[in-house]
Amino acid sequence: MTITEPIKVLLADDHPVVRQGLIQVLQVSEKIEIVGEAGNGEDAIRLCRERKPDIIIIDIQMDGMGGIEATGIIRRQNPDVVIVGLSIFPQAEVVNAMMTAGANGYLLKDISSDELIEALLRLNAGETVFSPDLEKRGSESISVSGIAKVTPSDFNLGPQQKRVLMLMTKGLTNPEIAEHLGISTPTARYHVSAILQKLDVSNRAEAVALAARDGLVNESDI
Repeated sequence: MTITEPIKVLLADDHPVVRQGLIQVLQVSEKIEIVGEAGNGEDAIRLCRERKPDIIIIDIQMDGMGGIEATGIIRRQNPDVVIVGLSIFPQAEVVNAMMTAGANGYLLKDISSDELIEALLRLNAGETVFSPDLEKRGSESISVSGIAKVTPSDFNLGPQQKRVLMLMTKGLTNPEIAEHLGISTPTARYHVSAILQKLDVSNRAEAVALAARDGLVNESDI
């Protein structure tokens, strides 16, 4: 009889209660083994190197480095690991930013226990997985067919991201961008993270330099 090794899962969420809840849910399945817990993106990157998980479940918004930035780094360092975002945010731009960073799926935190376990099994089998509610939002430009691919010649910035990038070139902080555009600070932060990923740069200064060099934005974008 062939013995199948359990799927090794690393959890990354800055709320201990959420991590404990996930552990209780996933321990029910003999097919899943929790190999580590991270409270931020930096810890997730380190534990991925140390524990070598098959799948990382990572929150989008965490204290310190968030899930989008951490996913991009983990994907570059560990191209074979499966990464799935777990969040309360269903907005298409946030989902696409996570997928552009290199995630294999995106789940909402209201997912049921059975749906979460099934999603992990499907992810481990090579599928791209989204919460059922997100799959219904395909018409809202959510990438439900696979990881988004962005070429250097087509950065694929949306209208709101162009507005955010224009304000970044003016030196505005995330809270100032949020106030100017009438959005929340976390949403502004997600837009900035998505822009950095799409431009393939590591910080705001590089993004601003690239925008100026290639004429990516102009005053009419605000």
